[in-house]
Amino acid sequence: MRLILASASPRRRDLLLRIGVTPDAIDPAEIDEAPLKGELPQLHARRLAAEKAAAVAARHPGALILGADTVVAVGRRILPKAEDEATARACLALLSGRRHRVHSAITLIGADGVARHRLSSTIVVMKRLTETDIAAYLTSGEWHGKAGGYAIQGRAEALVRSISGSHSGVVGLPLFETRALLASAGYPLD
Repeated sequence: MRLILASASPRRRDLLLRIGVTPDAIDPAEIDEAPLKGELPQLHARRLAAEKAAAVAARHPGALILGADTVVAVGRRILPKAEDEATARACLALLSGRRHRVHSAITLIGADGVARHRLSSTIVVMKRLTETDIAAYLTSGEWHGKAGGYAIQGRAEALVRSISGSHSGVVGLPLFETRALLASAGYPLD
């Protein structure tokens, strides 16, 4: 049973390795990830995970396809992936001293073409960030390409006061839900 990871994220591959799963191939979906007008964060994450898996499934008939997406949200507001320092700074300033949610959705398309879906939602509370905190984090460069402008698996973990939910989901792939989906599709797990 071949498993294809529909993601360019090295973090997702590394997370799979933590549960003893090595994808047979990595094939990024390359889809438009812009939110639809009025789309809520949870629905956005679910839609993107499903679209990524479906796009890659078309290229690998008969394989298991795992698609995922992670969205950082403050209320109904979806925070962008930070591609420049100004965006990262704005995200961190917004998250400073606040509670936010990280929605990590996964879709597994089985060899039979049936799609299975799971969603993990985690509450993260950042400490109140000083300008020094923000400047030091920006200097690290870890924010680049990260939803909400931070990577909890790096230096930003020291900025997090509390987390309620899946740490691996905040990193980018909720392992409990992923393992359950793989098992339900008959994927051999240790």
